[in-house]
Amino acid sequence: MIHRRTFLGALVIPLTTAVRRVAAQQTQVARIGWLAIEPLPELLGAFRKGLQTLGYVEGHTAVVEEHYAGGRAERLAEVAAELVRSKPDVIVSIGSASSLAAQGATTALPIVFVVGDPVATGLVKSLAHPGENLTGLAIIAGELNGKRIELLKEAVPNVARLAVLGDANAPGTSSLSGLAAIETAARKRGIEVVRPVDVRSEADFETAFATAVKERSDGILVLSSPLFGALRHQIVALAAKTKLPAIYEGRRFVEVGGLISYGPNTVDVFRLAAAYVDKILKGAKPANLPVERPTKFELVINMRTVKALGITIPQALLTRADEVIQ
Repeated sequence: MIHRRTFLGALVIPLTTAVRRVAAQQTQVARIGWLAIEPLPELLGAFRKGLQTLGYVEGHTAVVEEHYAGGRAERLAEVAAELVRSKPDVIVSIGSASSLAAQGATTALPIVFVVGDPVATGLVKSLAHPGENLTGLAIIAGELNGKRIELLKEAVPNVARLAVLGDANAPGTSSLSGLAAIETAARKRGIEVVRPVDVRSEADFETAFATAVKERSDGILVLSSPLFGALRHQIVALAAKTKLPAIYEGRRFVEVGGLISYGPNTVDVFRLAAAYVDKILKGAKPANLPVERPTKFELVINMRTVKALGITIPQALLTRADEVIQ
């Protein structure tokens, strides 16, 4: 005969174990690896806000672990390998170079990227059917560059010679790889694209702008790049120093003194990235999630810079702007 106290004691162990197991499941923290060439606080902030909107609580139900290459593209493979060894639940990679490094480091861990053109860079087979362990957001910078050239010409009609600043470490987005499309878009608007200027690090910016001036450029198109975003203060300062009207990929440049920008709404892009992460954490396979493209774009103009350059922006363009910074 089993004694009542013995029987109850035997029940306590499995019940306690079960309670602990349920509690562990309820408090399990999703680990998200964030990979970029440089810290990008605004983008990371937008991504965290997206996670919060989806119900994640930083430090309780999700944690974002940041991994950076210190502005050195050659270190991305090493940093990506370190990130993979830490075994996060999902990796978020910013830019083509970071995404290619993540792709080279793992074929098992899911990767959500935010890049210019993932097909051109070889990250996915197609937007509709990415395949393997990658999916995410495609900005398709090449298409946007045509619109940016059009807007710069409208803002500064006397632009006839255009310099192009590209990141040589950003596959698929540098001026070398996308120059033909840029030249075609410029030619339609009566603009000649001068010798493109590609940089590899912050140390190259001064020379790049000096080259643009030497080539008698009267405007500059700054292409999309995580490195450029991280070093936007330096780029904007050089544009002001050389008196070159410049158009940029997004509002972050205009907020620190850039003339004009046109690009996807950053908050919307990283809200979508957070949604991808959420789906993957809930069991979805990256191969089955089509790559999306942003749907919200914004035009931002800085009037202080307009005045500093001594130019007049047509009222029609100011009216169409999503924001005019006074």
